[in-house]
Amino acid sequence: MVRINSRIAQVTGSTTLAITARANELKAQGVDVVSFAAGEPDFDTPDYIKEAALQAIKNGFTKYTPSSGTEELRAAICDKLKRDNALDYKPAEIVVGCGAKHAIFNAVMVLCDAGDEVLIPAPYWVSYPEMVKVAGATPKYIQTTPASGFRITPVQLQAAITPRTKLLILNSPSNPTGSVYSRAELEAIADICLKNGLYVISDEIYEKLLYTDAPFTSIAALGKGIQALTITVNGMSKAYAMTGWRIGYAAGPSAIMGHMKNLQDHSTSNPCSISQKAALAALRAPEDGIRAMRDEFLVRRNLMMSLVDGIPGVSYIKPDGAFYLFCDFSKFGPCAEVAKRILNEVNVAVIPGDGFGAEGYLRLTFCTSQERIREGVRRIKEWIARSI
Repeated sequence: MVRINSRIAQVTGSTTLAITARANELKAQGVDVVSFAAGEPDFDTPDYIKEAALQAIKNGFTKYTPSSGTEELRAAICDKLKRDNALDYKPAEIVVGCGAKHAIFNAVMVLCDAGDEVLIPAPYWVSYPEMVKVAGATPKYIQTTPASGFRITPVQLQAAITPRTKLLILNSPSNPTGSVYSRAELEAIADICLKNGLYVISDEIYEKLLYTDAPFTSIAALGKGIQALTITVNGMSKAYAMTGWRIGYAAGPSAIMGHMKNLQDHSTSNPCSISQKAALAALRAPEDGIRAMRDEFLVRRNLMMSLVDGIPGVSYIKPDGAFYLFCDFSKFGPCAEVAKRILNEVNVAVIPGDGFGAEGYLRLTFCTSQERIREGVRRIKEWIARSI
């Protein structure tokens, strides 16, 4: 019998990737599957980004770069953080990784050790607890509810902190709920983190996909004290439709970032050189394309909500960001079984909420056309009508 590392043995596979893979299998067999599963824009990567990558290839920019990313890309990220988030960083305080997921993983590995507790608001992105387990630390969940808009309160945060608590992972806008923390809410959270010396990983990958008039707030921008405790993570995948290019980044105190760079030295080395040139072009260009994509997602969000409103027994909280509708299907059975039946019986792929720490819920993405949204929700509604 093969002996597996005890920490790796605790890690479970990604529910999101598993459902997406099954949906793709059915599609390959010729089945007409409507996918509300994958968390990626259905828009193509803009042409100017592709052209930058092609030019990099033609210019022979196909060799190793510094492990933490090229100097020019890290400088462009500093410019972006200053322009969009009122955050001051130097290139030495930036580490570019193979996606935002990679950046979060490195930050968790550097900050956490055996015996540490990591606070994770639930529902949560499926990968957060597994990263914490790999680091040998213990995930500790703060359960939110629809009544709180799936956002933690300062009272909950303070009550969850123990002498072993090392880190809070904060995701705004949220996957899977679409919830967004206001500036006032983040100020209250920052005060508690400062009083307790609690580090924060702020996952801001959906920053550009907001559907309210309130400006986006980075928690690290609320003062030098909280900035010194925060690792801000973002990337190219969602805003620029660059999921497969695998470029994300982290910004934080130089001491922490130095260790993240060292870890990357001995794991992946540099992210793809060609993708770095593409990311540089994306960050330097006007954001007209991002705004157009966001506007279309807003239309799709409103359409999906209006259609789901017509399904008896299903409820949700209006998402203010990202591209997910997190729906309560608890009246129809365990969510994993419900998701499996919906996929097998009416060929609609949805993600069960148990992987997000929310039994009874299903995550539906509106990363598909309005026509497919109408068709997919119609099928789910008919399935429920037959199942009641």
